[in-house]
Amino acid sequence: MTDAELLALASRLARHASDAILTVRAAGFAVEHKDDMSPVTAADRLAEAIIVEGLREATPDIPVVAEEEVSGGAELTATPRYWLVDPLDGTREFAAGRAEFTVNIGLVEKGVAKLGAVAIPAASEVFTGIVGMGAWKEDGAGNIRPIQARRVPEEGLVVMASRHYKDDPKLPAFLKGKKVQSIIQIGSAVKFCRLAEGVADVYPRFGRTMEWDTAAPEAVLVAAGGRVARFDGSPIGYGKPGWENPPFLCQGAA
Repeated sequence: MTDAELLALASRLARHASDAILTVRAAGFAVEHKDDMSPVTAADRLAEAIIVEGLREATPDIPVVAEEEVSGGAELTATPRYWLVDPLDGTREFAAGRAEFTVNIGLVEKGVAKLGAVAIPAASEVFTGIVGMGAWKEDGAGNIRPIQARRVPEEGLVVMASRHYKDDPKLPAFLKGKKVQSIIQIGSAVKFCRLAEGVADVYPRFGRTMEWDTAAPEAVLVAAGGRVARFDGSPIGYGKPGWENPPFLCQGAA
């Protein structure tokens, strides 16, 4: 399959998973906790089943690394090319009745996020991107338009920050001396998407994330002309031990 066909597959499965998540939300659900005390719901499991089955059927030659399988004890290792799946990024937001949760399906090649689809179910939006080819936003009516990260406006930075680390002293320290227009604190990969479509400028992440949290949205943001890197400027990299990311910084166009 070509990169465009792989992206179309990821986008389609992200839509299907989004529909399933919203169905579970409408019906009601219980919140459980995994060994690391992070929340999980029937929506996480159903969405992952839809995505993993679809990916393995359409691309049997590309391994799939998915959050709930790994949490359940599956021992998976990185290969030169593999899918990274977070079926419901922002489970805490979902469980709290907020709109800031996503479905993330990314493809990694040689340790780099190559392409990805990020669906925002509550907004009926899907963001897609192929690094080196471009990024797009699809609305609930099926309209697709190209998107591009922006340069910082004269009014100052629009900062995206994590809701769950809103009191982290690292954020004001990072912003010290910078001209800041506003700070928006929300959950999930929605933050990457807002940078990619050019309505925000920077997202510093100091807390813990996993590779399935970032592969798809990183591909979208980079495809839109933005940047994602560790604070020293080096790449995040994929296939790390334990699938855990270091702190990182997302930025719009240079």
